[in-house]
Amino acid sequence: MTELKNRFDFVYLFDIQDGNPNGDPDAGNLPRIDAETGVGLVTDVCLKRKVRNYVQISKGDENGYDIFIKEKAILNNEIDKAHEDENVKSKSGGDKTEAARNYMCQHYYDIRAFGAVMATGKNAGQVRGPIQLTFARSIDPITSLEHSITRVAVATKEEAEKQKGDNHTMGRKATVPYGLYICHGFVSANLAKQTGFSEEDLQLFFESLKNMFDIDRSAARGLMSAQKLIVFKHSSVLGNAPANKLFDLVKVEKKQNVDVPRSINDYEITINKSDLPTGIEIEELI
Repeated sequence: MTELKNRFDFVYLFDIQDGNPNGDPDAGNLPRIDAETGVGLVTDVCLKRKVRNYVQISKGDENGYDIFIKEKAILNNEIDKAHEDENVKSKSGGDKTEAARNYMCQHYYDIRAFGAVMATGKNAGQVRGPIQLTFARSIDPITSLEHSITRVAVATKEEAEKQKGDNHTMGRKATVPYGLYICHGFVSANLAKQTGFSEEDLQLFFESLKNMFDIDRSAARGLMSAQKLIVFKHSSVLGNAPANKLFDLVKVEKKQNVDVPRSINDYEITINKSDLPTGIEIEELI
C-alpha cells in the first residue's frame, strides 16, 4: 500500500429524477428538505452508506476490505474478533486497546476511511477518519410530490373478505421530479497516516463515488446518477489553500433560458482554473 502524502478536497455533483434521494423518517419518509429555503438535502451518512455498499460488493471477501457498519451487523461481535487476535491478546491496558484499534483499521475499509467509535463493548478505541463529507444540497429548491399507488392484492384472507374480493391496497410514494445536488468532501493525509488509509484506498473511494448509484437501484430512488467529481490535490500534507477558496472556483448555475430544471443539461458547470492557487492540481474524474 502507498502512503497518502497529499491533502485532497473535492466537489461531487449528482442528480435524481422521479425518486426520493434520502427519505426523512421524522417526516413520513418524505425527501429531506431545508425548511427555510426549500433546498433538498442528502445526509453524509446516506452517501457513506452507498460507498460502503459499493466497496463490500466490489471487493467481496478480499482481506482488508471488510465493512464494519453493514446491514444486520452486530458491532461488538466485530470488535471481539480484534481481541481474539493473538497480537492483541498478548497486550495489556492501553497497549491492548491500541493493538485492537490497529487491527480494526487494517481489516475494515470504512473504519480506515470514515472512522468509528469502538468502545461499545471490549474497548478498541476511537478512530477519526481521514474522509469527511458535508450534507449534499440541491442547487435549486426541490418540489416534493406524493403519489397515491395501488396494489391489486391484500396481505390476509380477512382483508380480502372485507373488500368482498376487490383486493386493493392503497399506498403513498414520495418523489422529487428533478434535483441536482452538490456535496463537498475533504481528505486529510495526516489522519490517513494514523488509520493506514492509502493511495489505493483513496482511488477506491473515488471509484465508489463514480459508480455507487449503479449498484443501488430501487423503485424508491428513481434515476440517480453521478454527474461530476472535481478533485483538488494539494502538493503537501497540510494543504496549500483553504478548501472554501477552492470550492468557490466551481460554479453551478441554471441556464438563462431554463425556468424549471429537469436535467443536468439545464445547468452550466464552470471551473475557474485561471485562479487556481499555487501548489494545487485539479482533476475532473467525471
